[in-house]
Amino acid sequence: MPDWAAITAELGVSNETPLPVSGGDISAAWRVGDVFLKTGPVSSFDMFSAEAEGLAELSAPGVVRIPQVVACGTHGDTAYLATEWLQLDRPTRDSEVRLGEQLAALHDTARDQFGWHRDNTIGLTPQHNAWSDNWVDFFREHRLGFQLRLAAENGYTGSLQAQGVRLLKRLPVFFEGYQARPALLHGDLWGGNWASCEGVPVIFDPAVYYGDPETDLAMTRLFGGFGPPFYEAYAAHTPPASGSHDRSDLYQLYHVLNHLNLFGSAYLGRAQELIDNLL
Repeated sequence: MPDWAAITAELGVSNETPLPVSGGDISAAWRVGDVFLKTGPVSSFDMFSAEAEGLAELSAPGVVRIPQVVACGTHGDTAYLATEWLQLDRPTRDSEVRLGEQLAALHDTARDQFGWHRDNTIGLTPQHNAWSDNWVDFFREHRLGFQLRLAAENGYTGSLQAQGVRLLKRLPVFFEGYQARPALLHGDLWGGNWASCEGVPVIFDPAVYYGDPETDLAMTRLFGGFGPPFYEAYAAHTPPASGSHDRSDLYQLYHVLNHLNLFGSAYLGRAQELIDNLL
């Protein structure tokens, strides 16, 4: 168990009792007064530190609400990340519209290269973000290629690898006539990583880097949680480009492979289906 006396003293909430919060798959989660706290083994510190920097990166443009970081550190054998506590509610049509508008504005925040200044994680999986001038090379090496290599290490060989290699060679085809731009991305924007707070959309639990903004949209479509008002509002700002449907499948494949590597063979069929359809 965490040394609550020491941690709450460091956070300035020593008079509050930590209350467990449900919903986390990776870390334990708590409410301590006006603070939301994630805890894990001390080996989690780099993951928490990258998340804290990602939240700050998303917050800097000032276009979408992000939980503000209170502290990130270690005490004894426990690592922790503390952010402000936000009372989250179910999204409404209005908050979906606002999120679509705000995500499009967030994607206007750009850099000259793809990647980020540090590596982070997607779930518990390492996510490498070495800067690159070329999006296809970056996505081949640090996204699909990395996940396929990890899948092979996890025993998923055979047709998944053979077809995966074919797909990696064909990647440039999906970008003919389309110029990806290095936009600021949430990186893991599924339905469980956003909510509404007093009618204002909030996004959290990011896997930040600079990449093709279509990747964020692809993730929103993978597990649901976003309705037509969100997509209509986004498209009003940034209309879909030619070929976006196929690239959406390509970008979803990265996350499906990650789920295969994290959670097992239940995702193998979907990964193979996506690869076959893309080929």
